[in-house]
Amino acid sequence: MLIRKEQNLNDIQTEIFDLMVGFEDEAKINRKQHATRRALEARRAIERHYEEKELVRSVEDDWLDDLDD
Repeated sequence: MLIRKEQNLNDIQTEIFDLMVGFEDEAKINRKQHATRRALEARRAIERHYEEKELVRSVEDDWLDDLDD
């Protein structure tokens, strides 16, 4: 925005400048959303891993208890 204040731009240049800035802002938002989605997917994968690990442990414990009976 500093460029816009320091220079006398005609209407077309101003519109092009505003479009470029808007495009950069949109790209930044898209990158942030993509990173957020990837972090959520990673978090879910970690949770799934621990749940599977706990399930295996639980099944093994129950299976061993059944052998004792």
